[in-house]
Amino acid sequence: MSNRDAAPTTRGMVQRSDILWLGVAGGVAGGLVGGLMLGIGMDLIVNGQPLGWLIMLPGAPASALPGWLMARRLASQLR
Repeated sequence: MSNRDAAPTTRGMVQRSDILWLGVAGGVAGGLVGGLMLGIGMDLIVNGQPLGWLIMLPGAPASALPGWLMARRLASQLR
């Protein structure tokens, strides 16, 4: 029942600093994306363009996409 014949894995560990920078980068990128969508959408709505609602309303969910993509890339390093 020994595992002596198993080859060692070369899988890299994710460091604490990687997770910290993921949070910082995800927050900044998400804030920029969501803020731009909110600002452009509000400008269009105030100026009488109802199309601005289509830009403003998905701003919050879209702001999570950059962080989610960065987290997937970091998680792929574990495989």
